[in-house]
Amino acid sequence: MSWLSRHIERLMRKAEAEGQLSGLEGEGEPLPDRVADASDPAVAVAMRIMAEAGALPEEFKLAKELEVAKADYTAASEDEKPEAMRRLAELSLKHAIAREARKKFMS
Repeated sequence: MSWLSRHIERLMRKAEAEGQLSGLEGEGEPLPDRVADASDPAVAVAMRIMAEAGALPEEFKLAKELEVAKADYTAASEDEKPEAMRRLAELSLKHAIAREARKKFMS
């Protein structure tokens, strides 16, 4: 463990002992799902700011719809599968386009 890690650990333990880490917003709740390109800190910051402001980018809306469409396809009967597959393909394409647009905008 580096000196910086030990120092940060001491600061966290001190803050916890002083009660500075209790009663915080979201305490006891799971961390929110945040999809961000971890390789680019600017993107991660932008995503965090939007999440804190309650803004949900189109890319994430489409990702949620895509998950529902996958579940619908899995549960579909043989007669419903072609329509479910069409919807899945359409959402996959829209999600990929939104993702590429975000990457291009952020670069």
